[in-house]
Amino acid sequence: MPVSPPDSGPAVALLRGLGAADIAHPGGTLLAHLTRVQRQLAAWGARPALQLAGLCHAFYGTDGFPEALLPLDRRGELAAAVGAEAEALVYLYASCDRRATYPTLGEADGPFHDRFTGLSHIPEPQSRRDFAELSAANETDLARLDPAFRDQWGPGLLGLFTRVRPLLSPPAWADCQEVLAG
Repeated sequence: MPVSPPDSGPAVALLRGLGAADIAHPGGTLLAHLTRVQRQLAAWGARPALQLAGLCHAFYGTDGFPEALLPLDRRGELAAAVGAEAEALVYLYASCDRRATYPTLGEADGPFHDRFTGLSHIPEPQSRRDFAELSAANETDLARLDPAFRDQWGPGLLGLFTRVRPLLSPPAWADCQEVLAG
């Protein structure tokens, strides 16, 4: 059942002020992509903090999208707009060194490698689930809109989400199968 998001107005205002509506991204603009990811998470029943993290997941850039809207020394600005929990999820998502983290993401004691600090840690189970769910929402959005992306990355992403299936909600897993196998 979809969960209504909290007030995303401050986050959207910050995104617009930092130019997200003008940054090209597959499917239109970065702001359009971020909004779709938030809506997907809401449709999957994600709690409000995860929905806000979905809306803001690219604030610090990501391993796959290096353009940052805010430098890390301004994390407090995002926290003021979305709350500390959502901001921490944004940081977790942005900090992921995918090559080092993905192979053991599905393991309870699999290390999470922070590309900003070079350090590794073991995320709490909820953080690991949130990271996997946000990753699924991000990647399925890209694959839905871009057949070339789906053709190139879909099989590998489906393999990743198959390995982390216990971390995903049933609706997220169903969408991964439908979109990435297509």
